[in-house]
Amino acid sequence: MSELNPCAESTDDCTAADTCEACGGSLQTVDGEKVCSECGLVDTVDQLDRGPEWRRSESETNVRRTGAPVDRSRHDNGLTTRIGFGPDSDVSGPNARQLVRMRRLHNRARFASKAERNKAYGFTEIRRIVSALSLPTTVKDQSCSLFDSAQTENLLCGRSIEGFSAGAVYAACRVQSIARTIEEVVTVARADRDELLVAYDALNQELGLPVGPISPLEYLPRYATALGLDSECEARAREYAKAFVESESLGGKNPSGVAAACLYVAASEQGVDVRQADAADVADVSRMTIHSRISELKQLRYSNN
Repeated sequence: MSELNPCAESTDDCTAADTCEACGGSLQTVDGEKVCSECGLVDTVDQLDRGPEWRRSESETNVRRTGAPVDRSRHDNGLTTRIGFGPDSDVSGPNARQLVRMRRLHNRARFASKAERNKAYGFTEIRRIVSALSLPTTVKDQSCSLFDSAQTENLLCGRSIEGFSAGAVYAACRVQSIARTIEEVVTVARADRDELLVAYDALNQELGLPVGPISPLEYLPRYATALGLDSECEARAREYAKAFVESESLGGKNPSGVAAACLYVAASEQGVDVRQADAADVADVSRMTIHSRISELKQLRYSNN
């Protein structure tokens, strides 16, 4: 019992403030919270907001707040005043009609031009796609920058806004070497595959994006989790993928299919039951593609031996 409750034998070292009221266990401070090590009861919570302090200047005498930081994913950078519907706007009496009129006029004057309205719609679509794919904030900001640059270069003429939003997200993933296939983006986007490809080609050619081929290694963690494989299979598949890349035989081949084939071979050697059809479904390629990559991988291993 002394190991479970360090305060049981020495009451001099442990005060009542360090003892759980529910079970008598010791309290430990974790991320600003005092938590009981025995029952998990949260005793106290640090209520201080340790986030950034947005002030007007560095002067200690001027404590005026400036609001939230600039948001690149907003068409107005998040700096426009908004007349909302919160508890502060609940006005009754003669001022209620005036507030409703102000809110209506404010909504009409939010966009100075049709281009700004299209930008706001495109940025909203980008934020939705990024959230659906669980992509980092850097992808969202760069996608909005690409969409803004495309609109400045008049690339949106005759093309859909939804397609350029999806194409900007896919282009940002390619630039940052984040493994996301076209099919994954199309699944959550409001544009089809053709619209995305047209937008991506325009962005790549006109803006000169520094994109390169995605390594099959980027797909391995997600595909291994989807197939229910352990870390040992993933590690062996990583070795096969590295050998495939170093052999310079990746040109013209889908890296997603290469990653799935490496996982299939590694799972087969470990005695794990994985079908080629399951690997093809995870990588969103055909079963023949998986079969061809498996044959090439076996030939590569045979030539190295």
